[in-house]
Amino acid sequence: MPTGVSAAMSRDALELLKETSRTFYIPISRLPKGLQEAVASGYLCMRAIDEVEDDPHLPNPVKAEILREISQVFQSGVSGFSNGQFDRAFGTYRDKLPEVSLRIGEWASYAPDSIGPRIWEATAAMSDRMAHWADHNWEIQTEYDFDRYTFSVAGSVGLLLSDLWAWHDGTQTNRMEAIGFGRGLQAVNILRNHQEDLTRGVTFYPDGWTDEDVDRYARRNLALADAYTDSLPKGAPREFCRLPLALAHATLDAMAEGQAKLSRLQVMAVVAQVTGLKV
Repeated sequence: MPTGVSAAMSRDALELLKETSRTFYIPISRLPKGLQEAVASGYLCMRAIDEVEDDPHLPNPVKAEILREISQVFQSGVSGFSNGQFDRAFGTYRDKLPEVSLRIGEWASYAPDSIGPRIWEATAAMSDRMAHWADHNWEIQTEYDFDRYTFSVAGSVGLLLSDLWAWHDGTQTNRMEAIGFGRGLQAVNILRNHQEDLTRGVTFYPDGWTDEDVDRYARRNLALADAYTDSLPKGAPREFCRLPLALAHATLDAMAEGQAKLSRLQVMAVVAQVTGLKV
């Protein structure tokens, strides 16, 4: 367990993971100690800023201001963080934000000391990039823009994961395949959430793109994700990647057959097939 992290905080982190994303809670909860805290720290920090970016009630300039200030706090880090250090970022909007965002200082300090700064750097960079997209109302006109956006919020996460695997046991990976892992998962999310995003006045599709275009983009990147996962040695990192990747493939196949998303029973079947767990 990282220095200064209590058993209660570890329970809180895992419980909040379960509430925010069972897709990642399951593989994170199965990671060995040390790596589990590092990946959970990274996921919760990214989730904290993602909640700011996705908030339907905050004006875009406010989102950009909060995200840039969060980035600045991370860039000031020397030996760790507390939730109070982020009060300047949330300001008068803290009552409008969820718990996972308000406790970002705790998540930042949850990782082992030797890898924490890499997670802070990744979160700071992503927060700045999210601020850029909020400033520009997520105007994605071309595939070039789409590539930039999917790298900003997901491809770079693939790179962070590769660094965490290397830190844990020296595993080396293909960096472009790591980017494809993140981009592929994000493209599936964009496709699945497209209609909901439209209701709040946002679209992440390039001009003229259809669901079929995004499907092709997702499958192209998931092919890289498959190669990335297959290249990992048997062990914790490989098992971590297998579940979200299997769910992404299953989601694309279900949507191609006319479903809006995977049913609960379909999700349970994929989880059981990949992990052997019944959920």
